Amino acid sequence: MAEVEKAQMLDTHGKPFNRGAMVLLILIATFAGMLMQTVLGTTLPALMKDYNITMATAQQATTWFLLANGVMVPVSAYLATKFSTRKLYMVAFLALFIGILISFSAPDPKPSTWWIFLAGRIIQASAVGISMPLMQVVFVNIYTPKEMGKAMGMAGLVVGLAPAVGPTFAGWILNQNHVILGLTLSNSWRTIFLLPLVVLGLALLASPFILHDVLPNRNVKLDIISFVETILGFGLFLLGFTNVASDGWGNLTTVIAPIVAGIVIIILFAYRQLHMEKPFLDLRVFKIKQFTLTTIVTALIMMAMMGVEMMLPLYMQEVHGLTALQSGLALLPGALMMGIMSPISGMAYDKVGARRLALVGATILTIGTLPFMFLTAETSNIYITVLYAVRMFGVAMVFMPMTASAMNALPRESAADGTASNNTARQVASAVVVALLSSVAQNIITNSEPAKHLKVTNPLQYADKMITAMLNGYHASFMLGTVFALLALIIAMFLQGKHKPRDLAKEDVA
Repeated sequence: MAEVEKAQMLDTHGKPFNRGAMVLLILIATFAGMLMQTVLGTTLPALMKDYNITMATAQQATTWFLLANGVMVPVSAYLATKFSTRKLYMVAFLALFIGILISFSAPDPKPSTWWIFLAGRIIQASAVGISMPLMQVVFVNIYTPKEMGKAMGMAGLVVGLAPAVGPTFAGWILNQNHVILGLTLSNSWRTIFLLPLVVLGLALLASPFILHDVLPNRNVKLDIISFVETILGFGLFLLGFTNVASDGWGNLTTVIAPIVAGIVIIILFAYRQLHMEKPFLDLRVFKIKQFTLTTIVTALIMMAMMGVEMMLPLYMQEVHGLTALQSGLALLPGALMMGIMSPISGMAYDKVGARRLALVGATILTIGTLPFMFLTAETSNIYITVLYAVRMFGVAMVFMPMTASAMNALPRESAADGTASNNTARQVASAVVVALLSSVAQNIITNSEPAKHLKVTNPLQYADKMITAMLNGYHASFMLGTVFALLALIIAMFLQGKHKPRDLAKEDVA
């Protein structure tokens, strides 16, 4: 582990390294990866049109990303312990580059080639599932506990800001004309992958010179049974939720069975980890009350954020008739708010602790989400923009302080397991909420849409009733987002204030 010295920092080999340069490279490259999580938010209508698919099918580009990401995160603790920091990051960056390249160069859109686009998304997600939790473990090891709020605030620029700015970034990119190798790409969804490809290419070139091994490694043996349980358990669980949007909750084969099987395997996995001398993923971290509560709050905040963030661009384009750029720009102030407040809230955590920030932030998020349940076709775009910015202000006040509090509640040697557990909960929550809300919206819209014959006999009445049907679907989704924010507020009441790092000792167990 790197040691903090007056003049320099040393890696695990005793060699000096530039902490600032390493942190900057990790932040930029990981930002490009996390951007992929929500970058398709304003792009879904274009994908639906080009591939001739429904909203539920198009949402697979996000839900399958979250599924693969959620499966890989638990494995990150083992990988961070087994392999050197530099090599692991370089492999993750390379895989991310390849995954983005596959999606960018997928064959001409048609339903039969949709799986190629999804394959690229799955590879991207697997890479992010390694690089994102690894970033937090690295920060825990190269920053002191007193600097943890600041460190997690910087991490928030990636974990929070990247998903927030994704829809705006995509909307802006889609409005540009691009010429690649003589081929003009105008308003093409492919163009959203260009800048991340360039950034990751440069990051790969710089990695051998800037990245250093800062995490202590040991030759741990891979427990095959635990590894398989992780992949199958989380994979089946998330697969069931992924299929909800297209198959509905009543489908026993593709929805109910995978979810139930996934839960059973996850329980078996947890039991095995708690009874192993050297667990694949040390779940004893959940015996610490502060870590458990902050992880639950973080997951709920992510559900409240992602639920509205994925549905709002669709509402603005389908109901208000905005372009991808216009809907993206409407969300830009919220993304900027997240970027500004993440480091500020991180530093505030170092001074006032987690509980106050969580209570204030969750309250603001709840109040800011409630009005979305009453949006109409005539609601002002400015009003929506302001509300969204208020929501993101609340998210930023909670998100990284919760992560910092979770990490500070653990001994440093448990950082990899704690980070993997915390991020797994967050990614599973994200996958579940995107699948849940898209299925709820799609089902309500389908059940409420007007008779097809009206489209010919009375087009105006058909359009009016179709708008009403879409509003009903979006209102239900926004209502669930409000519920998640309210639950986060309630649980935040049980948090401790300022908190010092603790050991997995008996007195720390809830």
